[in-house]
Amino acid sequence: QVTLVESGGGLVQTGGSLRLSCAVSGRTFSTYLMGWFRQAPGKEREFVAAITRSGGSTYYAGSMKGRFTISRDNAKNTVYLQMNSLKPEDTAVYYCSAGRSPYYTGQDDFASWGRGTQVTVSS
Repeated sequence: QVTLVESGGGLVQTGGSLRLSCAVSGRTFSTYLMGWFRQAPGKEREFVAAITRSGGSTYYAGSMKGRFTISRDNAKNTVYLQMNSLKPEDTAVYYCSAGRSPYYTGQDDFASWGRGTQVTVSS
């Protein structure tokens, strides 16, 4: 089991940028598939992005592709989500997740979750 702690959320204007970070405890970070999900008020949690253990493959939800970039630093046990060209509809709590799957197939790949960080985009 690992502990995930997100940071970097906040209030930003439409068109602005934020970089979320997720620090992961333990010495096995490089063995985890890492992902970001988000949940807006009254909506179900949705997939944002995922990255494989080595960082060699990345996956994005269609609406985020081209605006968001997921990356990881295995030496720092940290995964990042760079978010550009933010829109009001990106407002949500963003969650970091970790799983043992070698590649992304769906939300069931992830067994460990952080507590989330709030991102609010004003119009």
